Amino acid sequence: MEKKIAIIDMGTNTFHLLIAEADKKGYHITHRDRLAVKIGKDGINHGFITEEGIQRALLAMQSFKNTLDQQGVTRIYAFGTSALRNARNSQEVVNRIKALTGIESIIISGDQEAEYIYMGVKAAMEIEGVSLIMDIGGGSVEFIVCDNDKVWWKQSIEIGAQRLLEQFQKNDPITSTEIDSLDRHFDKALLPLMEVLQVYNPTILIGSSGTFDTLSDIFCLRHDIHKTMEEIETPLTLEGFYDIYNDLVKKDRAQRMLIPGMIEMRVDMIVVASCMIRYILSRHPFNRIRVSTYALKEGVLSTIINELIDRDRIAV
Repeated sequence: MEKKIAIIDMGTNTFHLLIAEADKKGYHITHRDRLAVKIGKDGINHGFITEEGIQRALLAMQSFKNTLDQQGVTRIYAFGTSALRNARNSQEVVNRIKALTGIESIIISGDQEAEYIYMGVKAAMEIEGVSLIMDIGGGSVEFIVCDNDKVWWKQSIEIGAQRLLEQFQKNDPITSTEIDSLDRHFDKALLPLMEVLQVYNPTILIGSSGTFDTLSDIFCLRHDIHKTMEEIETPLTLEGFYDIYNDLVKKDRAQRMLIPGMIEMRVDMIVVASCMIRYILSRHPFNRIRVSTYALKEGVLSTIINELIDRDRIAV
């Protein structure tokens, strides 16, 4: 088995790099990096990646390749998600990444993305009872109704934060009329989810990475909770979420950047993303909210490691 492997998550908003190294227990994560690439910007709702988006993607992938070369990593798994999945020119983007860096990338389905996210969250925490996992990307949002042993229902819905931002938020701060328009959009787009929630009645909402990480960072700083970069489940309460939400919708971009815990790569999309979280919380009685820092890339890592271990066991 190769000693080092790398996972690259080519998301609509952010590209992530994760490097893991073999040890006696299997693998441990040795390096993380993320870059705000925004490949979906200005093209996400029109089904293409702009040339500017492609250039940002190429710069990010070259930066990752430099890191991988420095660390001697040759087994690389790169995955594209919603923006690439729905772009007419996705093959061109994949080809240009390969030509520049030599990295082969594949574009996964929304269903596969949801499965990997479930595996990632399971690697981070014990899922207590029936829960709803929610992973807000720039292009799509993955919903998984599950317990620790089984996925009862999963779906990837193309209502990611970059799509919502470009389609609905024309003012900053967001207006009440725009929030109402978002809610009407959610009424239609999230109808399958609402029906499933009535059937399975999950009591815990698990937010996976991204927006939820930033909401947790803000919450911790407001409540003087100290956490480390290594924590894989981080604090957030329902009351804490509503306090942050009510603050976010009143502020413009410059004011949001002054919120302790806010980061530049999240500041534009966090308002519409929080509107979606608020919509779901207001329409189903969740008792608790949890935040997993693990998501797609950790789920891919977990899946690949299991496959490699099984392969080596068979080879032996």
